[in-house]
Amino acid sequence: MELGINGKTAVVTGASRGIGLAIAETLAAEGVRVVGASRTITPELEKVAAATVAADLGTRDSAVAVVEQAIEAVGGIDFLVNNVGGGDADNLSLAGFLDVDDDQWQSIFGLNLFSAVWTTKAALPSILERKGAIVNVSSLNARRPAGSPVGYAEAKAALTVLGKRLSEELAPQGVRVNTVSPGIVASSLWTDPNGFGGKVAGAFGVSHDELLSSLPGQFDIASGRIGRPEEVADLVAFLLSDRAANIHGADHIIDGGTLRTV
Repeated sequence: MELGINGKTAVVTGASRGIGLAIAETLAAEGVRVVGASRTITPELEKVAAATVAADLGTRDSAVAVVEQAIEAVGGIDFLVNNVGGGDADNLSLAGFLDVDDDQWQSIFGLNLFSAVWTTKAALPSILERKGAIVNVSSLNARRPAGSPVGYAEAKAALTVLGKRLSEELAPQGVRVNTVSPGIVASSLWTDPNGFGGKVAGAFGVSHDELLSSLPGQFDIASGRIGRPEEVADLVAFLLSDRAANIHGADHIIDGGTLRTV
C-alpha cells in the first residue's frame, strides 16, 4: 500500500527504543526524514534518523528546543508523533494513592501530558503551514487504569482528551490529529528486567520471565499474546498517511482485544 509520505518530515519523541524506535524505523523505511528525540540517543536510532536531539521531554525548554533543532535540521515539520511517556522506573512507585507523593504526579504528568502540550505548541506553526498530521501515543490505561502506577492512567486519559480537542480545532485548518492507545507491548518497559517490568515482578514475588509469560492471562488479552512495537508503528504510519485523509480525532486502540467495552 502506497502511503504517500515519501519525502515528508517527522519529529518522533521518545524515539530511542521500544515503540518510539519502531515508529522511527517504519517512517524512515517509507521515505520520511525522521528527527528522533530522546533523553538518550541509541545507535539504533542514529541508524534510521535524519537527525537526533538529546533532550529531557519532561521540561518545557527541552521540548521547545527539540522542535527548534528539528526545523533547523530538516527545514520544517510535516508530522509530529508525541510518543514519549512512561516514567523513570527507578523513581516510579507502585504504591497506592495515599502513599504516592506529589513528585510522582508532577513527573508523570510532565512526561506523559505536558511534553505533548509543549512539543505540539512549538511544532504547530510549521505543521499548519504544511497541512500535516499529529499522532499522540496514549495507552489502554486511559480507559482501564487498574494495574498502572498512580498518575499514569490519569495523564494518559488527559492526553487522549487533548487529541480530541486539538482535532476539533485543527481539522478545519487542514491538520489531522489522532490518538493511538496500545495495550501491553513487548518493549523495554516490560522486557527489561531492570525496568518497570522487573519492578512489577519483584512486587509480585515472581521472576521476570514468569511475569512476562503470565501477562496475557493476567490482562485477559483475547489474542493470547502481548503486542509488538512494530504493530503499533504500522498503525501510526497509516494514520499519518494520505490513506487516513478523513480520519480525525479518533482514538485507535491496539490491545489484542483486552478492552471488552464498546
